[in-house]
Amino acid sequence: MQFTVRGKVWRYEGPAGWFFVSLSQRQAAQLRATPMVAKVGWGYVPVVARVGGSEWRTTLFPSAKDETYLIAIKATVRKREGIAAGDTVAVDVRVLS
Repeated sequence: MQFTVRGKVWRYEGPAGWFFVSLSQRQAAQLRATPMVAKVGWGYVPVVARVGGSEWRTTLFPSAKDETYLIAIKATVRKREGIAAGDTVAVDVRVLS
C-alpha cells in the first residue's frame, strides 16, 4: 500500500517536541480498513517515508483523539529538506508488511 500525505507540519508541545503531519480522515479510514496492513504494538504501522530526497523508516502513530494517524518528521529530514512547523509538505508513504 502506497499513498501521499499532504498537510501542514505541526509541533507537539510535549517535552520531546516532535514534529508531525496528520493523515487525512479518508486516508486513516482506508488504512484501518485494509486487512493486509501489519500493525505492531499499540496499533503502530511500520512504513518507509520520503520527503524530497530524504527517505527514512518510521511508524504511523495512531491518534485516538483525532481518529487518524500521525507521521513524525525526523530532525535530520527537516534540516536537510528545509522544513519547519507550519510548512505544507507532501510525504510519500509505503506501508511495510
